Amino acid sequence: MGQPKDSEFKDRDTMTLDLDDGGKLECIVLNVFPVNNREYIALLPMNDEGHVEEDAQIFLYRFEELGDDEVNLETIEDDDEFELVSDYFDEMLDEQEFNELFNGAE
Repeated sequence: MGQPKDSEFKDRDTMTLDLDDGGKLECIVLNVFPVNNREYIALLPMNDEGHVEEDAQIFLYRFEELGDDEVNLETIEDDDEFELVSDYFDEMLDEQEFNELFNGAE
């Protein structure tokens, strides 16, 4: 599928998820970030045309780079861990929005 079609995401990397039902889902990589000595990834799914749906939900996974462009994603099963990662990601988004507003005012 390649690059996202939506202009605000056009320079972002993408990743294809293999779904349990055998299907594939192309996602935009929003960020890879550390929380408590583990790496996590935030993914935003695209539709079949390469666009992001307005009500799309962000996926958060544990992330491990294996080398040679291979990665391992793990579902975050623990509710406390998921809440911690989700809160951290929300704070990053809030900070990014603040920085965009501040830098845009100059």
